Amino acid sequence: MAHLSSATPSQPIPARQAGAGRSFRTRGSWLLRAASLVLCILLWQLFSWLPLDLGFITFRNVPPPTEVADAALHLFSSPKLFNHVSSSLWRVLCGYGLAAVAGIALGLLVGRSRLAGQVLMPPLELLRPIPAVAWIPLAILMFASSELSMIFITFTGALFPILLGTIHGVESVDPRLVASARSLGAGPRAILLEVVLPAAAPGIVTGLAIGMGTSWFCLVTAEMISGQYGIGYYTWESYTLQNYPDIVVGMILIGLLGMGSSALLRLAGARLMPWHKSGEARR
Repeated sequence: MAHLSSATPSQPIPARQAGAGRSFRTRGSWLLRAASLVLCILLWQLFSWLPLDLGFITFRNVPPPTEVADAALHLFSSPKLFNHVSSSLWRVLCGYGLAAVAGIALGLLVGRSRLAGQVLMPPLELLRPIPAVAWIPLAILMFASSELSMIFITFTGALFPILLGTIHGVESVDPRLVASARSLGAGPRAILLEVVLPAAAPGIVTGLAIGMGTSWFCLVTAEMISGQYGIGYYTWESYTLQNYPDIVVGMILIGLLGMGSSALLRLAGARLMPWHKSGEARR
C-alpha cells in the first residue's frame, strides 16, 4: 500500500515531461533553421571574399552580404519601398484572389462531376504547362492596361495549383462518408458543405499555399517586362543600372513576401482545420 500511495503522485510527471520535450524540440527546430540561414550567409560572404571561380560558376561579380545589407538599409529608408511593395501586393491580392475563387469552384465541380471533368480538364491540362513568360505578349494584346495584364498573369500562375489541389482533395474524400450522409437524409448542398469541403480542406489549403508561391513567381516575371512599380520591376531596373546589390535585395524581398504569405495561409488553414492539427504536428 505504501508503494502504491507513493506512486500515485508521480503519475502526472510523464505528461509534464512530454510537454517539456515537445517545447525543447520546437526550440531546437527553430535554432537549427536559424543556424542554416546563418551558415548560408557566411558561405556567401566567404565565396565573395575569395572570390570563388570554378570556371562554370564565379562569384567575382556577386555582391557580398555586407553590400547587400547597405543597399537594403538605403531602400528601407526610401519612399520607393512602399510604392514597390504596395504595387506588388495589390497585383498579387487581385490575381490570387480571383484564382482562389475560380480554382476552388472549378475543382469542386470537376471533382464531384465526371461529366464536368471530361469537358473541362482537356483544355485546362493543355493550358497548364504554358509558362508565365509565354502569356505576357498575349496578355498585353488582350487587356487595355499593363496593370490588368499583370493581374491576369498572376491569376494564371495561381489558378492551376489551386485547381489541382482542390480536385485531389475532393477525389480523396472517403465515399463511405458521402454514402452515410446521404443515408441520413442529407441533400447535395449539405453533403458538399458538411462532408466534402471539410474532408477536402487539407488538399485545398495545400493548393492555396503552392498557388501563392507561383503567383509571386509569375508576377515578378510580368513586372520585369510590363511594370513601372513593383519588386520585379525594381530588381530588373537594378540590373539595367548595374546596381548589383539592389538585385539581391529585390530577390530577398520577393522571397520574404512569398514565404510570409504562404506561412499566413498555412496558419489560417491550421486554425480552420483543428481536426488536421495532429497530422501537422507529426511533420
